[in-house]
Amino acid sequence: MHIQLDDLQSTGVIELLQAHLADMYATSPPESVHALDIDALKHPSITFWCAKQHNVVLGCVAIKELNKAHGEIKSMRTAAAARNQGVATALLLHLLSEAKRRGYQQLSLETGSMDFFAPARRLYQRHGFEYCGPFADYQADPNSLFMTKVID
Repeated sequence: MHIQLDDLQSTGVIELLQAHLADMYATSPPESVHALDIDALKHPSITFWCAKQHNVVLGCVAIKELNKAHGEIKSMRTAAAARNQGVATALLLHLLSEAKRRGYQQLSLETGSMDFFAPARRLYQRHGFEYCGPFADYQADPNSLFMTKVID
């Protein structure tokens, strides 16, 4: 598996992000869905990577620069066929390394409070993320949980 910058043009990446958005809208009320569509992921403040093996997209992740010291994890997703194979862990470790390289002091995320999101929350907790209050432009929402990690 290799992780590479991606321009959000390939069919595999587009299909993965469409599945991601479909799941978000199937599990959360529309006003609580904070996942970004493809156009929004192309914003200059966002860097997007995909994980591939043999040219098959296994997963993706993005980082949004909130400011020079704080980044936000966006669009973390593992393809259904690649789950429980370490893809999410590899993507998260890649992102943590990139956050450190950029000099961020903090990396944060928003995720759902429903059971559907429990595996993601466990992954983040295993890697030192702790629950926190809303950050950036987020507001308190019973359907959202917020997590953050101080970057050493």
